[in-house]
This record gives sequence, C-alpha cells and structure tokens, in this order.
Amino acid sequence: MYKNYLDHSCDNDVETGPGSVKFPPMSGDADRICIGEFARATGVTLRALRFYQSKGLLSPQRNGNSRVFSSLDRDRLVLIQQGKRLGFTLSEIRAMLAACERGATNRLPISRKKCLEQIKLLESQRRDIELALAELRQIHTGMFKDFLTAAGEPAAKTA
Repeated sequence: MYKNYLDHSCDNDVETGPGSVKFPPMSGDADRICIGEFARATGVTLRALRFYQSKGLLSPQRNGNSRVFSSLDRDRLVLIQQGKRLGFTLSEIRAMLAACERGATNRLPISRKKCLEQIKLLESQRRDIELALAELRQIHTGMFKDFLTAAGEPAAKTA
C-alpha cells in the first residue's frame, strides 16, 4: 500500500531511523500542497490520507473543497508510518502524536514499559508466524509427494 523511497537520492529526505521511510521533498509551495501532490510526494494513497484524517491523525487545512497539507502533516505522516511499522494501533499512535505536540519532538514518545510490551507482542507474533510457516511447508511438501505419487513416480522417503 505504501511505497518506500529508500533508494531515492535526496538530501532533504525525512527520516526517523533505521529502515524508515524516506519521502522526497514537497514540490510547489514548500509548506502547503494539495492532497494529490502530497500523496505523490509521500507515496501514500489518497484513501490512506483521507483515512488518517478521519481518524484525527492528520489535520490538513481546507481551501474550499480541497485539503491542503503542510510540512507538519508530512512530519506527522512519518511518525504514523513509524508507529505502524512498529506494530502500534492507530489509537496508540494518536496518543503518541498528541504527546509529540506537547513535547515538540520529532520521534514517537514511547515509554520503556511500552517499548518492552511491544517487543514481547512482536516476538509472540513472530513465533505464531514461524509456526504457521512450518505448517504450510508441511502441507506443501505433502502436496508435492501426492503429485509425484499421482504421476507414477515413487515419493522420496523422508527419515
């Protein structure tokens, strides 16, 4: 759904840390662009931008019927995507963005406790994914053996 601009070579890229999404600089009026230009500049779909606005994560200004985004919205979008990448819910991201506004920081304010909780959650999800992958591999291997048997070839014996 989102494009990563990791290969985009631009000195003005916005970055929040290792493996983060980089956005090319905004064109036109440096601080105010319409939703279409914002979507193209960030690689985020129009639908996603409207969704983030409906959830109170982005607050573009209105110019008649048009949404006008600022560099502040772009900074917030970087933090939203970082929060999503780290597995936080939109509700948690909204609270973090509110804390950012109070503290005027350019990174998600995550407590040590919340960080550890999120690490445990992601590790649990990884274990679940690894189990699901192992099960799917067994199913796939079984399909291959069934295919060989149906083709008249003896299936290889596994020890």
